Amino acid sequence: MSIAGVTAENAVNHEDIEKQWAVKAFHHAETFFKLISAVDASRLRLTKIDDELHADFLTMFPSINLASIDEMADFKSEKAKAAWRDFIKKYESRVEDFNFGTLLRVRAAEDYGPDNAFFVTRIQFFAIEIARNRAGLNSVHLKKK
Repeated sequence: MSIAGVTAENAVNHEDIEKQWAVKAFHHAETFFKLISAVDASRLRLTKIDDELHADFLTMFPSINLASIDEMADFKSEKAKAAWRDFIKKYESRVEDFNFGTLLRVRAAEDYGPDNAFFVTRIQFFAIEIARNRAGLNSVHLKKK
């Protein structure tokens, strides 16, 4: 697909656009972490279709260790990329900003940081974080009042 002759192969990255994208991804991560630090994450709903996303994720990715993700094996291997493409495609018209770049924590028990985050699509973020919430892995961040 191309827009006015621009394709994925010949598109030029513009530094200002990349910065805006990174700022938005960081803001999303910061907001999410504040949320799971303030409320019981096991009760959060991140999308209108959390139950469906969760069931589909568990079926398609039963071996992902939610506590500590292996970025290469779980997301960047050829096998993982193919599986994620199939997963993502199902939700492209159902979840807003499904493919927007979003930061995902590697280790659920830790905050975002340079060695504890990598970029995924928003739908991948939702799938992992819904599963973490339901498994109680994000409850460690709930601030004691």
